[in-house]
Amino acid sequence: MQRTNRTFFTYQTPRGKITLESDGQALTHVVFGQQALNGIEKPTELTNQAATELQEYFAGKRTVFDIPLNPEGTPFQKLVWEALLSIPYGQTRTYKQIAEQIGHTKSYRAVGAANNKNPLPIFIPCHRVIGVDGSLTGYASGLKIKEGLLNLEQQAKREKK
Repeated sequence: MQRTNRTFFTYQTPRGKITLESDGQALTHVVFGQQALNGIEKPTELTNQAATELQEYFAGKRTVFDIPLNPEGTPFQKLVWEALLSIPYGQTRTYKQIAEQIGHTKSYRAVGAANNKNPLPIFIPCHRVIGVDGSLTGYASGLKIKEGLLNLEQQAKREKK
């Protein structure tokens, strides 16, 4: 559903172009690459702040984001996404661990499906969720990007020691 107060803009990052969408109050959508989203194409203070925070993240200087987030999804998806926000920078959790954390111990496949629908990758760190065997599984933007984000966080953690 398109809302007139939505804006989006594409920014260049060290990992390529990323398109950010805002509802005027919070970040609502992130897409790897350049893509038309809902609303008017123009940078705003909020999307500029999000882009700055992303640049700091990619430089290894930011481990937590301050930008307000407003992901649209089902109550279950929002429960999963809230749990993802608790995964510390540079660490991972399994789909099973997330299912247990939210009190749905047998719903790890549903957790994976919610992960796949995350509208705010990186900001809601779905890349930090892995298979129970430690494998990199399912990432809506591709496993190469997921692996790159995990490697970036590991390298930044090593450099800070």
